[in-house]
Amino acid sequence: MSDDLRRRPVGVFDSGLGGLTVLRALHERLPGEDLVYFGDTARVPYGTKGEKTVRAFARQDAGVLVELGVKLVVVACNTASAFALDHLQEVLPVPVLGVIGPGVGEAVRVSRGGPVGVIGTSGTIRSGRYQEGLRRLLPDTPIVARECPLFVPLVEEGLMGHALTAMAADGYLAPLRAAGVDTLILGCTHYPLLKDDIARVMGPEVALVDSAEALAAAADELLGARGLRRRDGTGPSVPEREGDLCFLLSDIPWKFAEIGARFLGRPIADVRTVGLDEMEEAGRRLAERA
Repeated sequence: MSDDLRRRPVGVFDSGLGGLTVLRALHERLPGEDLVYFGDTARVPYGTKGEKTVRAFARQDAGVLVELGVKLVVVACNTASAFALDHLQEVLPVPVLGVIGPGVGEAVRVSRGGPVGVIGTSGTIRSGRYQEGLRRLLPDTPIVARECPLFVPLVEEGLMGHALTAMAADGYLAPLRAAGVDTLILGCTHYPLLKDDIARVMGPEVALVDSAEALAAAADELLGARGLRRRDGTGPSVPEREGDLCFLLSDIPWKFAEIGARFLGRPIADVRTVGLDEMEEAGRRLAERA
């Protein structure tokens, strides 16, 4: 594998800012890799949109990253992973990873044989992709899925640990607790910020699967298997340099710096915007090349 290809960045996209939890996990696991993040903040959320629309948006998002020369595309959005991953694997000229497969795999690994729960946005849960993946690998295990739409705005308002979040968590999670789940997939990139609130309801005996951490582990494995790690492609090592983080958004949302820093765990600087016309052209060119 050429050094030029190894030195290319890893691209990450999401419908908004929640995917910054994935970027954070990737940077912690692969500190020497350059990472490019694209958030489609002008058209967020994807979780309430239909499959055809999400597929088109995801192709445009990925097209922006491909034209920047990334060596891997990471789909940090659960809804885009549910509706568009197969399509992206067909049209992208580089490897692509979604969040659902790694999350399912980690849940199977840590499950103790009891029911497995999944929480996510309406689009993710109604797609049934997590449920399908779990039933394929755990055919005799009860699966309990629950939409938790209020969790996203609660996180973006910074209400972790707040009484409003406690009320929402109690209401959403009561059926999962009553079902006796021993493993719970946090099927939205916002939800890791609510781990303490969720654990309070579910109890310490329930394993919480962080989809961001599972996806970062899968990206590490793929880069190693294909010889694409920046340093030498042979395994984890101390990086010669800390990788750069680049941020692209389709719109600069209100309170972006505050919300983004909450997800990433550090201040965010040097953000570039990508216009919708530029995104549509990138998606069109990607479709034509396929």
